[in-house]
Amino acid sequence: MRRTLLPYVWPVLIGVLLAIVLLNAFPQLLGRDQAAAPAQRVEPPPQTLPATQPDGEPRPAPELQTANPLSREQGPFSYSAAVDRAAPAVVNIYSSRMVERDEHPLMSDPFFRQFSGDDATSRQRMLSSLGSGVIVSDDGYVLTNHHVISGADQIQVALRDGRNTLAEVIGTDPESDLAVLRIDLDELPVIAITDSTQAAVGDVALAIGNPFGVGQTVTMGIISATGRSHLGLNAYEDFIQTDAAINPGNSGGALINPEGALVGINTAIFSRSGGSQGIGFAIPANLARNILDELVTQGRVIRGWLGIEAQEMTQELAASFGLQTPGGVVIAGIVPDGPAAQAGLRPGDVLLEVDGRPILDARVAMADIAAIEPGAELPIAVIRSGERIDLVLDVGERPPPEGRHPER
Repeated sequence: MRRTLLPYVWPVLIGVLLAIVLLNAFPQLLGRDQAAAPAQRVEPPPQTLPATQPDGEPRPAPELQTANPLSREQGPFSYSAAVDRAAPAVVNIYSSRMVERDEHPLMSDPFFRQFSGDDATSRQRMLSSLGSGVIVSDDGYVLTNHHVISGADQIQVALRDGRNTLAEVIGTDPESDLAVLRIDLDELPVIAITDSTQAAVGDVALAIGNPFGVGQTVTMGIISATGRSHLGLNAYEDFIQTDAAINPGNSGGALINPEGALVGINTAIFSRSGGSQGIGFAIPANLARNILDELVTQGRVIRGWLGIEAQEMTQELAASFGLQTPGGVVIAGIVPDGPAAQAGLRPGDVLLEVDGRPILDARVAMADIAAIEPGAELPIAVIRSGERIDLVLDVGERPPPEGRHPER
């Protein structure tokens, strides 16, 4: 059988191969158009414009539409204009103080002291610290942090233009960690101050200062949060949080917006290493402006005061006082002869309302009370032994921190 079909195999194979070649060469034999072939881009033949117009004049070059160059004020391409406005008003602050040198116990013996001499200056050493500040007026007033110049015997201010001068301390406010200095120089650069309540989370922010003493440095980030409190840094806290790099030496420097206006005074960082970890805090410009005005005009910051030590209310404490919700604050201590003591308040009372407004947060309540003018009458409501008591007390003036000693 195989031998019978073998003579027919080769003619069949040759015929099939010939058919394939013919169909590829002439697809119309199957009734298909060229249009059925895979689509391909058809490029028009190149056309060359004549070198001259019909009237023989040379053909003008085409007018191309070009984009205007980007302005350097249109962030995020550059913030150099903002820095040019603000940076000259940011200064480096060098403070120094004399401290007693630690001596070996043998030096207290007169026998050994005679060999080293009894010069008092030899038992002292100079401690220096650095920080930053911001020139805020033509009169030479400089805002900085209290902790930058605290205890300093001498304060030197260095401007960006190379000038150096000694500074006078106008006043300090440890409870907000702000201080005001004054320098006596002509033609001072001054920073513009913006309304810090308009600062919003996500706004671009730039920090200018003198980190680690390397010289004036600018870093950029955004405003990460506003109204930060409960940080344990100051008695009165209302911080702007930013991720712009802030390091030791930046304290007292400027946090500015993309227009170069002051948004806040850089004050502190959260860090496990001592360097920037993207969590920095600045005192809002509005608060700094108010402190500046009072220190310059009054020599001190005047705050309302009740003379109590308040403790946050918790669910457990609320249950123990028979309260349905953890509202109000617990009065943990009373300052003797203070406004609260004179009004008859006692430790263990629960302060529920101040001036008709319920208290939800101890720090917010203390800040609200601080804004009340001393001498004003203030209605309050407390819970004592499960009963509500309404009282009116006279607001006092908050004394310096060392003058308050609450009784518990």
